[in-house]
Amino acid sequence: MVNVKNIGEIRICVVGAGRAGLIHAENFAKRVPGARLAAICDPDENAARAAMEKLGAVKWYASHADALADRAADAFVVVTPTKFHRGVVADLASEGKHVLCEKPMAMTAEECDDMIAAAEKGGIVLQIGFMRRFDDGYVKAKAAVSGGAIGDVVMVRSNTRGPSVPQPWMYDLAASNGPLAEVNSHDIDTLRWFTESEFETVFAIGGNFRSPAARGRYPDFYDNVVLAAGMKNGMQGMIDGAQGAGYAYDARTEILGTKGCVFVGRVRDSAVVTCTAGTNTAEYPLVKSWRQLFSEAYLAEDAAFCDSIRSGAPPRAGGLDGKMAVAAVEAGNRSIREKRAITII
Repeated sequence: MVNVKNIGEIRICVVGAGRAGLIHAENFAKRVPGARLAAICDPDENAARAAMEKLGAVKWYASHADALADRAADAFVVVTPTKFHRGVVADLASEGKHVLCEKPMAMTAEECDDMIAAAEKGGIVLQIGFMRRFDDGYVKAKAAVSGGAIGDVVMVRSNTRGPSVPQPWMYDLAASNGPLAEVNSHDIDTLRWFTESEFETVFAIGGNFRSPAARGRYPDFYDNVVLAAGMKNGMQGMIDGAQGAGYAYDARTEILGTKGCVFVGRVRDSAVVTCTAGTNTAEYPLVKSWRQLFSEAYLAEDAAFCDSIRSGAPPRAGGLDGKMAVAAVEAGNRSIREKRAITII
């Protein structure tokens, strides 16, 4: 049961001043009605102060514990490395602070259970950052599928291919859980959302095609992955992911039904196509970044977080959604290691 308080302006503290953290921070500083960015937490003072200069006069803390001690915020957005999520969320929940936790929710399903239990005990909103559930295209696709436009769902195929090369800390799967977690968590959630079912069986293959620096010390690292899934309701799923793809940020989904198919997502960044006489070629710009493609989805997600705080309504993506995505990541990584299909109990 969420504790609903009659509060006015919701004071937000963002824990983590990296790329995703700054998206949330800017939304709460400038774009979410009834909310105010109160503080930034980051152990890197230079990163925090750069964020503060960009967003205005907010407080800076080296840790979420310092912000808690100063009672600086009503709610927190957790954008730390995944391995810290469980501890940070548990601390915040124990003080009754609402939490929007970025994906992946945690390193293991057991850690997710701890976070869910802490949220329930603390009576807080625990929202997980699956922003595609707030993207206009994905929302319309979901409405079309739910309305029977393609009959019964047969298969959902989803891909995320990022242009940038992996950061070195990602090479260690024990620290990052690999691209299935860092890149494909959104695709995993998309399969669950559109099939309205849980993963039952997964078979995944991975390979390192673009990251030669990782091959010596981290021979199990993969920067390309394909995962096939059987859902518990009999529907099928397919995911592919890539890091260092180079050409664009490419996030697309197809929902195949008994009577049709819904396509959502795009790689084109503009409706303008330039055709040059005599060349028989056409050109158009491509999406460069997830920050560009999903900026409005992040805004809608942040606004919905505040709505849940005020109303006590469950978030569109909650702790169970985060946990089941992590469970699928664990099963997929195990499938890659053991070269066999894995059944999720």
